[in-house]
Amino acid sequence: MNAIANLGRIFLSALERLGRAGLFLAETAAGTVTLVRRFPLVMQQVYAVGVLTLLIILVSGLFVGMVLGLQGYNTLVRFGAEDSLGLLVALSLVRELGPVVTALLFAGRAGSALTAEIGLMKATEQIAGMEMMAVDPVKRVIAPRLVAGIIAMPLLAALFSAIGVLGGHLVGVGLLGVDAGAFWSQMQSGVDFQEDIMSGVLKSLVFGVVCTWIAVFEGYDAVPTSEGVATATNHTVVYSSLAVLAIDFIMTSLLLTEV
Repeated sequence: MNAIANLGRIFLSALERLGRAGLFLAETAAGTVTLVRRFPLVMQQVYAVGVLTLLIILVSGLFVGMVLGLQGYNTLVRFGAEDSLGLLVALSLVRELGPVVTALLFAGRAGSALTAEIGLMKATEQIAGMEMMAVDPVKRVIAPRLVAGIIAMPLLAALFSAIGVLGGHLVGVGLLGVDAGAFWSQMQSGVDFQEDIMSGVLKSLVFGVVCTWIAVFEGYDAVPTSEGVATATNHTVVYSSLAVLAIDFIMTSLLLTEV
């Protein structure tokens, strides 16, 4: 009975925290209305979570594309279909690897930074100071970061996919001798804008909402101590990664069903 009681207690605690996170998201979404007059705050956060994450996105995209080109060529050449290498690389990146890997890298770099920043603001009583001065910290601190994450994620995913295609071209055409015309023509004829590119954009938007939501909530809800901030940062990376992989499976199933 004790084991069942503990399991129920854990489930109820997780459900209660999920409910608070949902109310927090609703409050933050309502606070985004005031950002029209505070647009420089959003641009500042886009730089912090987007531009400062760009280097790891580009480097990772290049090497992922190169690996896809190498592995794809070794598989396709067995069937005499090495000219379809460009199509394989593009579809793999645009549909799945671009949004998913970008979201995982975003959670590891930008998400953890957001959680640590907000958690430290809470630990040093900056959040309480804003409330004492009648400044809503959700509108002033949280909302700009949430909007910036939603804006930055699709752009980062698009750049990841683009540089990945170039990496696949570098390996396939430059090193393995695939015909350049066939590489690009197969890609252009096989990649559909609505079914492939827009599905990847939709995934990246959803991942941007989820990863940024988890990051800002964990920071805002962190215990105001150094240990609490470290725990919240760890939770951000773990929860965001699990959420991205689970949501990717669900969205892929739904999108393929529609097709």
